[in-house]
Amino acid sequence: MNTNAVSSQSPTRITAVRHGETAWNAIMRLQGQLDIDLNDLGRWQAERAGSALADSAMQVIYSSDLCRAHNTAQAIARHSGIAAPDIRIHHGLRERCFGRFEGLTYAQVGQLHPEDALRWKQRDPDWAPPGGESQTEVFARVHAALDQIAAQHAGEHIAIVTHGGVLDVFYRLATGQSISAARTWDLGNCAINRLLWTPQALTLVGWADTGHLDQGPRDEFGA
Repeated sequence: MNTNAVSSQSPTRITAVRHGETAWNAIMRLQGQLDIDLNDLGRWQAERAGSALADSAMQVIYSSDLCRAHNTAQAIARHSGIAAPDIRIHHGLRERCFGRFEGLTYAQVGQLHPEDALRWKQRDPDWAPPGGESQTEVFARVHAALDQIAAQHAGEHIAIVTHGGVLDVFYRLATGQSISAARTWDLGNCAINRLLWTPQALTLVGWADTGHLDQGPRDEFGA
């Protein structure tokens, strides 16, 4: 029997975690790809997620390069015995770029750019904020990054620490939801999400586990 062939078909177990809360999350201000760090609650959430995953035997952790995700990944790594320098950075795991809208609150986007805000709310897949990415572009970027990462770890358990917009794509891929379908699933800070990847499909195992958090995670549809 060709054991290498069998191994290559083994699914990749993925534990996907959204970063901990930031001060901008708390006031509904768009971060996008701006590099905003965790607040005190976010650091606590990261430690709780790390403790919850300490015995899950992860081989490797991937992270967005943005500090709110990377610092969350470092907390998880400490609890799992993975050295911080061994966290693998992947730019494809970055949050959606919101261009000139980054730094505005959701309310300000609605007040200053009502037509754009409506197309955003309606999930127009081809609409992009000025200087930012469309839903179609984000979906393609994240799908490619996920396939590239998971294909390298057949039969292994990996963690991916990333952002709400990226996790939204993961959920849609795993459940067959279209890009333009309204979101009805949670994307809470430091919630734990579990998936299985094979070259044929992404499968949802568990979503939005917050049992390790004594306080309810803040949920939003943005960064």
